Amino acid sequence: MTAATTPAGRLLALGRAEATLLRRNRTAMFMALALPLVLVGALSSILDQAAERTPGLDVDANLIAGSMGVVLLIVVYCNLTTAYTARRSELVLKRLRTGEATDTEILIGTAAPSIALALVQCLLLGVGGALLLDLPVPVNPLLMLLGVVLTTALLAALAAVSSAVTKTVESAGITTLPLLLVAQLGSGLMVPLESLPDSVADVCRLLPTTPALQLLRIGWFGTDGSAPSEGFAGTWGQGAVPLLLAAVWTAVAVWAARRWFRWEPRR
Repeated sequence: MTAATTPAGRLLALGRAEATLLRRNRTAMFMALALPLVLVGALSSILDQAAERTPGLDVDANLIAGSMGVVLLIVVYCNLTTAYTARRSELVLKRLRTGEATDTEILIGTAAPSIALALVQCLLLGVGGALLLDLPVPVNPLLMLLGVVLTTALLAALAAVSSAVTKTVESAGITTLPLLLVAQLGSGLMVPLESLPDSVADVCRLLPTTPALQLLRIGWFGTDGSAPSEGFAGTWGQGAVPLLLAAVWTAVAVWAARRWFRWEPRR
């Protein structure tokens, strides 16, 4: 059995081919590399203004967690929605299904380069933030890792769902906009939840992208801003509800992707 006939070999081949296409697409590379940096810069100024209205707001914690969330949204969700739509329009997905690769392998292989790029950017943000802002080491790295995994899986599945209603690559900017705005404004990325009225913040914590993103902040800083900071053991109690909600939302998104993902262009 050769490497190309194994699931790992097929995933590697699909991921390598998709990475080549990503490098050749200047628009996609701009979206993946430059746009997140622009939004992170905007986030910094927004948080400075929010700190004036909300005494005690941890600007650094919000900046790092929010920046990672913005990167994951742009690089995984937006980029991947465009990639799925483009490969469907080019009949690449249809041809791949005639080979040995399973549907799951095709979807994961297509998503792999975007996910890898997003994780590298998040790592650089984390290391850079820790050095420049003198941030503490993560309180619960395992919970933080779970947050990254669930956020990535959720956004990849949502990208597959969004691509189902995206007819062309050009319209991807429109179909991804609703979730992008909801996540940025309602999941604590651009507007910290602790700066919102309690009733509004409670509703926002139930949004699909909020729980998984909360785990990033709880895992690193020991709190999502709504309670005092906890140690390693205490973060599991504080992160229990977000972890459960994130797992449920991810399962729902995966089910929806399997149910509605389109492999061929609409006739």
